[in-house]
Amino acid sequence: MSNEEMKENEQKPDHPHRLRKSARPRPITYVPMDEEEFAPFEPPVKKKHKGLKIAGIAAGMLFAVAGTVYAGITYYYSDKFFEGTTINGIDVSGKTAFEVEQTLAGKVEDYTLQVAARNMEPQQIAGNRIGYKYISDGEVLALLRRQKPYEWIRCFWEKDSFKVEENSTFDREKLKSEVKGLNCAKEENQVAPEDAYVAFAETQFEIVPETEGTQLEMRQAYNALVQAVSESRDNIDFAQMPEVYKKAAVTQESPELIAAKDACNNFTKASITYTFGEETVTLDGNTIKNWLSFDEKGQFIRDDASFQQHIMDYVAQLAAEHDTVGTDREFYTTSGRTVYVYGSAYGWKIDQAAEAAQLTQEIQSGTQTTREPVYSMRARSFGSNDIGNTYIEVDLSNQHMYYYQDGAVIFESDIVSGDMTYEDRITPPGIFTLYYKKSPDVLRGALQPDGKYEYEQPVNYWMPFNGGIGFHDANWQPYFGGDRFYGGGSHGCINLPPSNAAVLYDIIQYDVPIVCFY
Repeated sequence: MSNEEMKENEQKPDHPHRLRKSARPRPITYVPMDEEEFAPFEPPVKKKHKGLKIAGIAAGMLFAVAGTVYAGITYYYSDKFFEGTTINGIDVSGKTAFEVEQTLAGKVEDYTLQVAARNMEPQQIAGNRIGYKYISDGEVLALLRRQKPYEWIRCFWEKDSFKVEENSTFDREKLKSEVKGLNCAKEENQVAPEDAYVAFAETQFEIVPETEGTQLEMRQAYNALVQAVSESRDNIDFAQMPEVYKKAAVTQESPELIAAKDACNNFTKASITYTFGEETVTLDGNTIKNWLSFDEKGQFIRDDASFQQHIMDYVAQLAAEHDTVGTDREFYTTSGRTVYVYGSAYGWKIDQAAEAAQLTQEIQSGTQTTREPVYSMRARSFGSNDIGNTYIEVDLSNQHMYYYQDGAVIFESDIVSGDMTYEDRITPPGIFTLYYKKSPDVLRGALQPDGKYEYEQPVNYWMPFNGGIGFHDANWQPYFGGDRFYGGGSHGCINLPPSNAAVLYDIIQYDVPIVCFY
């Protein structure tokens, strides 16, 4: 600075309001100067971190704002559900527990239960008709309290879905009244189920399945509705709930029914062909199935007593047609006469009890067989002439006997039969067979009160065939044949000369018919 400038500056006042100083020159003091003061002037260097500092300040301010916002939102969700939260399918975003409860309660107020049933149009039971009301159990509030408000930000990628019990109450008596009013519960709509049964179809017996019916088990139906209402379900289908309907007592899976079907099919398979000499009679399924009992729908009704009676009747009919015991035979005598001889002790006789038992077993097992009936008595041949060509002919009128073998006489003899002058000694007519033969033997009459027999007669050959009546030798008879049997006859036996009795004793067979006639 020049001297002039320095002087000029000294003369200028520092401030307009300050007092002017004296212009008298002051003493000058010289201060030694450092050489460095004469070094070239260099401006100060600016710091490079100034921009970062500004950015940091801005970021801090932004963080502070964000924190404030986060805290505010956190506070907002302290009593509200996060966005995207659903409870029982209801969007409860931003709602308080009370608001959610009100929504659930509103849903309950509109509650209806649709009831479907077999063969019926669906009906509805309105909640207000059964006193249906919502009851809070605090579960919604508990869900909200478990929510951590500061985690609200996760709702952008994670949604919460909850299920709570929509607790409610209702009047069970009113529900019971509503049930009774349903069409499916009305008496006129109650169709009872039908049991499965066995029926004959074309060629065999089959099981006809049971039918379901529409008859309700009212207690089960009511309990099912109580549960549905308690669970706030909006529909129930009785058709999908077999337990609410009365069930058939017999189903197609019944072991007894399956056994009955198999038994009936065995009946139709059975075929029993009876032989009566050259004649045959066949009993098969076409007849047997008609012995079974059926109702008006063709449903098989097991009636063992009736079925057994049919079997016994059939066997009795066989006996009536083929038994010859107890019938009269037309007999052609050696003398040329035709007589009718009643045979109570000879002929064919079916043992009806034994035959019925065997036939029952064969029918039940589906047996196919050819056989004779079970006989209690047998004859020599079949047909109307069951006597055959081998027999003993005792002509009581002519007092003579013949032994035919295959149509030829192999023995004959005069005889003396029962004394005709005593009614109790007359030899009875009929057809018989030999019981046994014994040699020797003693013939005895009736036992008397004194302990003695009416008579005792030793014989060499005894051949009984009708009770106490039989062939035997009689050496006491003066002659045989003629009219000796009047007044000199036996007690009913057939007396023979001793030599002829010996021959007969040797040749007589047990099953040979003995035909006695007058």
